[in-house]
Amino acid sequence: MPCIRRAYAQRVSNIASEPAGVRVLIADDQRLVRTGFRVILGADGIDVVGEAADGAEAVEQAVALRPDVVLMDVRMPRIDGLQATRLVLARTSCRVLILTTFDSDEYVYEALRSGASGFLLKDAPAEQLLAAVRCVAVGDALIDPSVTRRLIRRFTRALQPAAGVPEQLRHLTNRELDVLRLMAAGSSNQEIARELVVEDSTVKTHVGRVLTKLGLRDRVQAVVLAYETGFVVPDRAGGER
Repeated sequence: MPCIRRAYAQRVSNIASEPAGVRVLIADDQRLVRTGFRVILGADGIDVVGEAADGAEAVEQAVALRPDVVLMDVRMPRIDGLQATRLVLARTSCRVLILTTFDSDEYVYEALRSGASGFLLKDAPAEQLLAAVRCVAVGDALIDPSVTRRLIRRFTRALQPAAGVPEQLRHLTNRELDVLRLMAAGSSNQEIARELVVEDSTVKTHVGRVLTKLGLRDRVQAVVLAYETGFVVPDRAGGER
């Protein structure tokens, strides 16, 4: 979806100039991978507060260290990254960024269902990793553009259109529904503002109210809910309607 790619590129550009002060926990069962991430993050002023070699250790360290972001591998011993993500989010206010070499529909979908705020492939360029960490740390959400289309195709196969507004969304105002629909299309706050002819700050307020009313952590969960309920239904070309 071009709009998601534009929003992603725009976010990468914006985040690059933001201050550091981000605390990160790296969870991966490969020592060399952890070392590589530590070097990349440290060189950009991001504080790596700990490392974990399996999912259970990741949960323990997240509870003890309270980092801003946990970089979470999917396939790890003892507890996999998806279950570890659910446990971390249940016990802390940390945000989780899934990093994996596996980009199948199942991993993407389950990562988002587990509450992860982002999904990025390990072969992404270093600057995208840095931008993704900062993006997630400040409360935004991010999905690697290379996996977005497959995610939409999964929803296309799985969902049927809802009759009217789904029950879960009926306490949202009409304008909040408009904002949710555009969020599900991958639009940034700036793009939503242009579409609705309002100020960026107004969109930010609406997004906050949508998340609060629906009891969601971030935009990714809002997008998942929009598709799961059938409020937004992708067409066969990969767009949404």
